[in-house]
Amino acid sequence: MREPQLVKADGLPDRVTIYEVGPRDGLQNESAIVDVAVKAEFIRRLLDAGLTTVETTSFVHPKWVPQLADAAELLDQLELPAGVRAPVLVPNERGLDRALAAGVREIAIFASATETFAAKNLNSTLDDQFAMFTPTIQRALAEGLSVRGYVSMCYGDPWKGDVPIDQVVKVGARLVDLGCHELSLGDTIGVATPGQVGALIAAFGAAGVGVDKLAVHFHDTYGQALANTLTALRDGVTTVDSSAGGLGGCPYAESATGNLATEDLLWQLNGLGIETGVDLEKLVSTSTWMAEQLGKPSASRVVQALAG
Repeated sequence: MREPQLVKADGLPDRVTIYEVGPRDGLQNESAIVDVAVKAEFIRRLLDAGLTTVETTSFVHPKWVPQLADAAELLDQLELPAGVRAPVLVPNERGLDRALAAGVREIAIFASATETFAAKNLNSTLDDQFAMFTPTIQRALAEGLSVRGYVSMCYGDPWKGDVPIDQVVKVGARLVDLGCHELSLGDTIGVATPGQVGALIAAFGAAGVGVDKLAVHFHDTYGQALANTLTALRDGVTTVDSSAGGLGGCPYAESATGNLATEDLLWQLNGLGIETGVDLEKLVSTSTWMAEQLGKPSASRVVQALAG
């Protein structure tokens, strides 16, 4: 299989953690319900490709995300190797109860940086959303769990347009103060450009939230995901969210297309000589297989090029 020519560039990290979101963020957006056995096999193949952090599912109420109603059954089918992180998304204390019963050791919570998305996605206001997160985070920490915080709509909102940087920072900083060990800054509708990315990372630093606490989560709606990722890497970010085959979007934001494809990210990182521990050939094979299960072609440009 073809590999990119390796040419290192200055000012980049030696190693990057790929935070794979395909089984959760990707499959929750499929119109059809994917069989739990297929989901389990998808995760096994991702792990076999060398991914060590795979967000497996969500304990959101099945009424809202029926595609992930089998969360407990899925986790019961998985035997995770030592050293593998398998976080799940948890919306509230009821979801946390289910996650604890399933033996989960790491969770993620989902916050909004805008009033409109908080209302549509969380049925809350920008401030009131924290009343829902706070007891969930506190209980999770008391149980010894790690908690990741997603901040959505960091760069643009489909209903209100531009999002003030200081508003994003206030939301993210509150999550860190509550105990989140990592913030994933989401470009939910894919409108960010590199200048915005650099400015937001700098603003978090000025507010006392170091780059070691930050991860980035880009959608490729306007073709900017890789450029934005490279900017974040140059600014010191070392954790990048991506989705195998480019699966995913956002069920509450119609203008949100797929996530940055893990294969496209890996092609860039391999060409820059940045270590990830992920096998590109195995990953392409995994996404090709998953595309066959879903009955549609992979959105990843690298998968299209290498498996076409």
